[in-house]
Amino acid sequence: MPRIVVPLLFGLIGAAILLVLGTWQMQRLDWKRGVLSQIEERIAGEPAALPALGNANPEQDRYQPVALSGQIGEEELLVLVSQKRVGAGYRVISPLVLESGRRILLDRGFVAVDQRDTDRTRTGDVEVQGNLHWPDDRTSATPENDIAGNTWFARDIDQMADALDTESLLVIARNISPADPGVTPLPVDTSGIPNDHLQYALTWYSLAAIWLGMTAAYIWRSRKAKEGMA
Repeated sequence: MPRIVVPLLFGLIGAAILLVLGTWQMQRLDWKRGVLSQIEERIAGEPAALPALGNANPEQDRYQPVALSGQIGEEELLVLVSQKRVGAGYRVISPLVLESGRRILLDRGFVAVDQRDTDRTRTGDVEVQGNLHWPDDRTSATPENDIAGNTWFARDIDQMADALDTESLLVIARNISPADPGVTPLPVDTSGIPNDHLQYALTWYSLAAIWLGMTAAYIWRSRKAKEGMA
C-alpha cells in the first residue's frame, strides 16, 4: 500500500496544479473577452473631436472614432503588408490637411503590389470616418524603413510625421467619401489582438488528463509487478 500512496499523491497534486492553471486561463479568457468587447464598442462609438494639438494621449485616445473633413495631400508613404487571400501589398499613408489647417497622418487603406505606382492623387474635399490609432507594427525582426525607396516596414508614427510634415497623429480610415479609387480601407478592429487563453486552458487540462493517466498506468504496472512476485 505505501508503494501506491506516494505516486498517487504525486499524481493527484500534479494534476491539481495543472487544473488550477487551466482554470486560471479560463478566467483570463473571460477577462480578455471583456476587454475586446470594450474595444469593439469604442471603435464603433460616436465620433469625437481630435485631441488638441500636442495633447493626444495614446492610452486614452487609442481607437477614438473621428469624423473629419479636409484634403488628402499628394505625398504618400507605402507600408509593406500582407492580406489573407490577397497577398502582399501596401498600406497607403498620406497627409490629411484639415479645414483648420492642421496636418495629420491618414491611413487610407490597402493597394496590391502591382498598384504601387498608380496615381492616387485626390483633388477636392473628402469626408473621413475613422479611428485614432498608435499601431505597434515593429518587432525585433522588423527591418528598418527604406525611406529613400519609400518602402516602409512599420507604421512608425513619428518618423512618418517627419517625412510628411504632419503632426504625430494617425487616423485609420473606415470610410472615405468620395471613395478612394483603388484603395481598400483596412479599418481598425480587434482581429490583430491575440486571445490565446482558450488554447492555453485546453493545454493545461490536457496535461492534467495525461498526468493522471500516467499515474494510473504507473500504479497499475506496480501492482502487476508485485502480483507477479507473489
